[in-house]
Amino acid sequence: MNKEIVINATNEETRIAILEDSKLVELFVERPEYERMVGDIYKGKVSRVLPGMQAAFIDIGMEQNAFLHFSDVSESYQDYFVDFEEEEEEDVRPKKSRSAFDVAKNMKKNQDILVQIIKEPISTKGCRVTTDISLPGRFVVLMPNQKHIGVSRKISNPKERRRLKDLAKQVLPENFGVIIRTVAEGKKEKSIRKDLNNLITTWRKIEKRIKSLEAPALIYKDMAMASSIIRDLFTSDVNRVLIDSRKLMRELNTYIKEVAPQLSHKIHYYKSKEPIFDHFNIEKEIERMGESKVWLKNGGYLIIEQTEALVSIDVNSGKFIGRKDHESNSLKINLEAAREIARQARLRDLGGLIVIDFIDMLDNENKKKVFMELKKEFAKDRSITKIEEISRFGLIEMTRQRVRPSVIHTINDTCPVCNGSGLVPTLNTTVSAIERWIQRYRSTRGDRRITIHVTPEVYRYMEQGRYNRRLKLMWKYWMKIRLHRDESLKIGEFKVYDRLNEKEIKLEKEK
Repeated sequence: MNKEIVINATNEETRIAILEDSKLVELFVERPEYERMVGDIYKGKVSRVLPGMQAAFIDIGMEQNAFLHFSDVSESYQDYFVDFEEEEEEDVRPKKSRSAFDVAKNMKKNQDILVQIIKEPISTKGCRVTTDISLPGRFVVLMPNQKHIGVSRKISNPKERRRLKDLAKQVLPENFGVIIRTVAEGKKEKSIRKDLNNLITTWRKIEKRIKSLEAPALIYKDMAMASSIIRDLFTSDVNRVLIDSRKLMRELNTYIKEVAPQLSHKIHYYKSKEPIFDHFNIEKEIERMGESKVWLKNGGYLIIEQTEALVSIDVNSGKFIGRKDHESNSLKINLEAAREIARQARLRDLGGLIVIDFIDMLDNENKKKVFMELKKEFAKDRSITKIEEISRFGLIEMTRQRVRPSVIHTINDTCPVCNGSGLVPTLNTTVSAIERWIQRYRSTRGDRRITIHVTPEVYRYMEQGRYNRRLKLMWKYWMKIRLHRDESLKIGEFKVYDRLNEKEIKLEKEK
């Protein structure tokens, strides 16, 4: 499999695409107002304890309180605020096991608590947090106030597992646990030691901030999305990483030379004038992400509908004309659909309960083939999935863990006209589309004076501030850009005119 990571960075957003055999399988979007939050550590205050819900709500300084389920509370959650070095030995009580730990009785309102975000706010729900703090590195994940040493199950060689465990025992101070990641297999002791020591140093800094800051407060901010994806996904099976920003490339190169210098030759700067996402046909795929109908190669199609309660996926035969009997034709469409469903789940980041309605089949062996194909494809997914076998009604019920809002809702706002029955591009998305248009225009034309007609909302957004977005685009692309309010335009729509002859400019791809 040919695997590539393609990164597009503009003034408004950073987009990271994961390609497998030139197909887009995952997309991540980060913007200044929607920064990645998973992994951030907060010193919070207990707002409410609800024994009936087996949960507590924690004030971490956000608009909505964070949700802490009792299953995410470690037996040592209070130890982050205890300085063991200052206590007499007999005053330090042994930790209770989680099974004997009565959270509701011990957790009090207004009590300080250290938590880490494990799931970002989605829709009307606040973020979900845990007291099991962990710091991910390139080769290991450090776990303060724990003693467990684990090795990734994907490392199967017993000698290598023993070597890595012994190394962790040598380096780890008391009251620290660690999980050794798959990428550590076969790596030099020096590299793994360095990674561990860096994380321990980071934790010591966190401890100082815990003591000095009043709750609620942000104690530790995890890496930006681009860096964290390089940390977690850039492994030896990735053929190359392409970036269209020199600044971001320098940052990522500096990081990868620290942790995995043998991979630094795979990071490349994208030099072509054609926008990077256009070159790899990613832009067209993103535009299709909001559509409910997804065509299959064999002429069949999927209908994907997302609601608050669940995601429904309906498989249809469409234009498929088979030459065999109905059972064989149904099997062929269902197998193709299983592969595409797994790709769309990763791409759209579908989460929660997913119900799939396959075309009816009578043969139990054929049902099993479709089920196994779906499991095989979802094995490539990093999210936790649970898949039930096909029911007698041809349905598969499955769950997929989601830790962030879906990309569709990140790049779109709820429509103010239809009260949420449809989606429209956000202001950021529109400005990013304008920038991509300018980039295409500058790669084919030499004229440097244009007038852009935009909606009043986009006009205010782009002209806001002394060093505003319009000026940034002018300086970046060395053009004279004038904005014009046009109330006749739909939300997300814009038109570009030549300043000299006042004719609308249509690029080749728009005609």
